[in-house]
Amino acid sequence: MLKFVKNHMESITGIEIYPLISLIIFFTFFVVLFWWVFTSKKEYINKVSKLPLDN
Repeated sequence: MLKFVKNHMESITGIEIYPLISLIIFFTFFVVLFWWVFTSKKEYINKVSKLPLDN
């Protein structure tokens, strides 16, 4: 099964760019997420963390 998929993928021209694009999107998303977490205010984090318990 894997051999069939590999041979089929090798026949598509320009497909080698897609893993690189997905890695860049993945890396960028998590860098932005870490930046948001470290720069967010403590009051906002406390307010949002108590929302499920307010009812």
